[in-house]
Formats: sequence, C-alpha cells, structure tokens
Amino acid sequence: MRRFLPIATALLGACSGSQGDTRNTTDSAPSETIAAQSAFEAEIVPILTSSCATCHLTGQEAGNMALVPSKALATLVNVPSTEAPGLIRVVPGDPDKSYLVMKLEGTQITHGGTGAQMPFGAPPLSPDKIARIRQWITDGAKP
Repeated sequence: MRRFLPIATALLGACSGSQGDTRNTTDSAPSETIAAQSAFEAEIVPILTSSCATCHLTGQEAGNMALVPSKALATLVNVPSTEAPGLIRVVPGDPDKSYLVMKLEGTQITHGGTGAQMPFGAPPLSPDKIARIRQWITDGAKP
C-alpha cells in the first residue's frame, strides 16, 4: 500500500488544478439583458418605491396606475395615459414622448396633459433621478 501512496498523491494533485476543466462558467444571459434588468431593479424600483408607490399603490388611485415594483411595468410601458389622450405613459426608447417624463418634469400641460407635476404634494424628483428614468426609457424600458 505504501508504494501506491506517492502515485495516488501525484494523480490527485494533477486533477485538482484547472487543467482539464472545460466547463464554461461564463454561460449566462446576454450582458445587455442583465444590464437592463439591473437598471430597472437597481435604478428605477427604488425611485418608484420611495416617490411614486406611496400614492399609486393599487391602480385605483389618480391616474389608474399601480407603481409598486411588481405592477409598475404593466401600468407604464406602452400604456395610454388616462389624462392625456394620444400620449403613452412610457414609450420605450423615447423619453421625450413618454407622459411619465412630462409629469415628472412638469411639462405635461404643454403637451396636452393635465394635473400637477409629480410627485404630487412633494418636491420634484432630483435631476439625477429624472435622468435615470430617462435613461431607462432610452434603453428600451425593459424589466
């Protein structure tokens, strides 16, 4: 048994390295999908949660929008505005045509919309937060 120990040790040592490991550990979703998901979850959800979903919870509130994270995409992306006929809440790829941006920037009246700048009864979002929302829309408003 003693004479097999050095051979077994040598074989185990050779197998423990990365030699022969041909698995591709980088197989995953395309980076742009990950980036888009990360952008919504990391950049947009916190803004919605802290500034929007405090009023727009169920979709029964003003604007008929539920902006809690699990429902926000379904009530925003490619959905017609109830305040501004002919305008879409979020037009993927085009923040300047997105009624959400108009409401956040306070330009909704000049585009045929109504009501107050959002968030209602609170200070406007910072330029940085609006820029993040604009970028998410420019990138396709993906989940």
